[in-house]
Formats: sequence, structure tokens, C-alpha cells
Amino acid sequence: MEKKSSKTAINPILGMERNRIKILFVCHGNICRSPMAQYVFENMVAKEGKAEAFYIDSAATSTEEIGNPIHRGTRSKLIEKGIPFGDHRAVQLRKADYKNYDYLIGMDRYNIKNITRMVGGDKENKVYKLLDFTGHSRDIADPWYTGEFETTYQDVQEGCRAFLKYLKENGILN
Repeated sequence: MEKKSSKTAINPILGMERNRIKILFVCHGNICRSPMAQYVFENMVAKEGKAEAFYIDSAATSTEEIGNPIHRGTRSKLIEKGIPFGDHRAVQLRKADYKNYDYLIGMDRYNIKNITRMVGGDKENKVYKLLDFTGHSRDIADPWYTGEFETTYQDVQEGCRAFLKYLKENGILN
């Protein structure tokens, strides 16, 4: 179920992506939760015929997994759920990402703290925790530690559904 990677050698955000809603999902290593959220949300908006309205990617707050592919547990879960994914390689969040994205969405409170520190603050209110959109602001546990990829998938799915609803209800997505 792999698809071509959304990552390119040039910055696709400047240019043809300018009018899209730009979302960066962020977790600690960019091999479990954030790529899962990226591909779940891409699949969700594609099924609604809204894929062209978005530019969606993911990144890490740490350098530990840079260059590594999606974790085998995340890969297995996406295959099981029939969600296409690309030849993902972990990358680290950069300060410029704050300027280039409309939403930087972390998975837990530590991600939010690190995102905010790495981008130099959140003056434009672009940084969110994924489950904040659901009305209950709990963290999404890291399956790298818990091994609970189904639980993580359910939380990511719930958060992505709620985020899509938020975009629609607030007139950001027509």
C-alpha cells in the first residue's frame, strides 16, 4: 500500500502549495505517531475529495531517528487499516516550519513544549495537540514505548476526525 513520498528535494511549501492548508504533524522521533497521523489525515481528506486543499507532512522534535523509515508497528497498522503511505524517512522540525505551515500538531505535552521551544514561540497560535480538537486534551501515548499501536491508531483517528470537523466548522475548509 505504499505511495510515493510527499517529501521532495525542493521546498514544496513555497510555490504551488501556497494556497493549501499546510499541516505538520509532529512527534518525538517521526517514525510512529506523526507519520501515522500524516497518512491517516491524508487518507481521510482524500476520501472526502479534499486532498488538493492540503499539504500534509510530519517531523520529529528529536534527532534520534532522522533518516529512519516508519516503525514496523506503524507500517503494519496502516496496512491493516488499508491506509496508503509513502517511503517516509524521519526528519527534524526546523524553525522555518513555523512560518511555512498553518498548523503544527503535536501528539503529547512534551511535543508541544519542544515544538514551541524549537520554533521560537507560538505568537500566531499555530501549535496544537491533536487530541485538543476532540474536547479532551489527553496525550497520545508513544507506541514505541507502549507497543500499543491499535490504541495509538484509535487516538490518531479520533484526533484527525475532530481536526477535520474543526476546519469545516470554522470555515477554513469548504
